[in-house]
Amino acid sequence: MMIPVTTLALVTQLMTIADGVPRFNLEPVCHGIAEQGGLDLEPGRNARQDYATCMTSEMAMRDQLVKQWSSFKASDKANCIGEASSGGLSSYTDLMTCLQMAKDASGLGQ
Repeated sequence: MMIPVTTLALVTQLMTIADGVPRFNLEPVCHGIAEQGGLDLEPGRNARQDYATCMTSEMAMRDQLVKQWSSFKASDKANCIGEASSGGLSSYTDLMTCLQMAKDASGLGQ
């Protein structure tokens, strides 16, 4: 069976990316959150404040990922990076959730 070159390139890229915490463009996801009413439903907040809160929250989550990165399996990192960045709405919160779930799931078999 022959593996398509594009599939091989994607797998290679994901494994390389899994060596370090990726850099996501957070603008699309935070603009979307701000337009939907923000992360919390505090009255009197505007979209600019919600956007700033989202960006701050996502960067704090990236800092946590940097600290914990070595504790996750390379295969889980590659899978979760792909999931967290699919659809153009990359999120460190989604990445951390995926990695924690994968870690918890692998611990169930022990």
